[in-house]
Amino acid sequence: MLTVTEAINRLTSAAARPTEMESVLVTGSLGRILATDIISPISVPPADNSAMDGYAFCYADAVSHDFKLSLSTRIPAGVAPTPLAKNTVARIFTGAEIPANADTVAMQENCIDQAGWVTIDSGVVAGANVRPLGQDILSGRCILAAGSKIRAQEMGLLAAVGLKTVPVYRRLKIAIFSTGDELVEPGLPLAAGQIYNSNRATLIGLIQTLGLIPIDLGTVADDPEATAAVLKDAAVAGDIVISAGGMSVGDEDYVKDAVAAAGAIAFWTVAIKPGRPMAFGHVAGTPFIGLPGNPASVFATFMVLARPFLLASQGAADTAPKMLKGWAQFDKPGERREVYLRAKLTDSGVEIFPNQSSGVLSSACWGEVFVRQKSGQSIQVGDLIDVLPYAL
Repeated sequence: MLTVTEAINRLTSAAARPTEMESVLVTGSLGRILATDIISPISVPPADNSAMDGYAFCYADAVSHDFKLSLSTRIPAGVAPTPLAKNTVARIFTGAEIPANADTVAMQENCIDQAGWVTIDSGVVAGANVRPLGQDILSGRCILAAGSKIRAQEMGLLAAVGLKTVPVYRRLKIAIFSTGDELVEPGLPLAAGQIYNSNRATLIGLIQTLGLIPIDLGTVADDPEATAAVLKDAAVAGDIVISAGGMSVGDEDYVKDAVAAAGAIAFWTVAIKPGRPMAFGHVAGTPFIGLPGNPASVFATFMVLARPFLLASQGAADTAPKMLKGWAQFDKPGERREVYLRAKLTDSGVEIFPNQSSGVLSSACWGEVFVRQKSGQSIQVGDLIDVLPYAL
């Protein structure tokens, strides 16, 4: 079996970087991956401006006149100011451009405006309350690198430099299917021995969260011909194929053999818990990831193993899991495999769900993080441990 680290490295190394780009509105770019570096065409702010409502003046003039100067003009935001007359102050408002000949702004509440004369706070420091040109962004600088994922704050940054559209990679299509005679679609009645199929819904949500497009090919019966047929369809419909179930060594598990017949298996089984029977390969040249069938295993293996591969395939520069640290509020003996425990953060530390069975999907809803228990690592209350957030 591969270790988790080995499997992630194999997956991300095999990921083909996208080449197809498209231009989208900045306001519609949330979750997309930048296809090129973004060079700012302007400086932000484009000129020195006031950080607050107050009075703009030349500090040297104020010192030479005992911090009492005549009021000569008023400068609202959005208006290009004329140069400030010598030995005067300008009433200025937050965001307004600092006029030529002024270098300092005093807060209005620390000044006295009376009969056309302003007594300025003598404690003000030269250059105070002035936001200089380019304080945020300088013209010609790279503000976002290719491969960056666009979040709300990146959308704002792109808008701040005047961009209406942005080049991003085409969203990948991920063809998914589940296997199992026991699976019934939600909304239909259950017969004895049957369960509702939760894996497709989980995968669709996880894929959409990554900004990718799920292509749902439904549930396939435990039958070698049906499995071969759906794999063929999936390889055409999707840029990547992901299955849930049928990856173990039981008599009714056909996916692994069908993938090998239609393409190749690069590796099978990873030393991870839950989810050891996880495979990677290709079907007629289309990358394939085979996840186990138990619901919590699908969630864990997707988040830990499939997610870095999908991010790399979509062109994301940063695909590594975001490991944090937390204080354990539980005891757990070590195991041979690397274990990902469903957990939650509390004021006192990190707690794990009492039942870590691979069939208990409610454990993933209970909290918001995994605890990574490395192979052979014993955990005791108070230990500093690795924590992997669910948030993508």
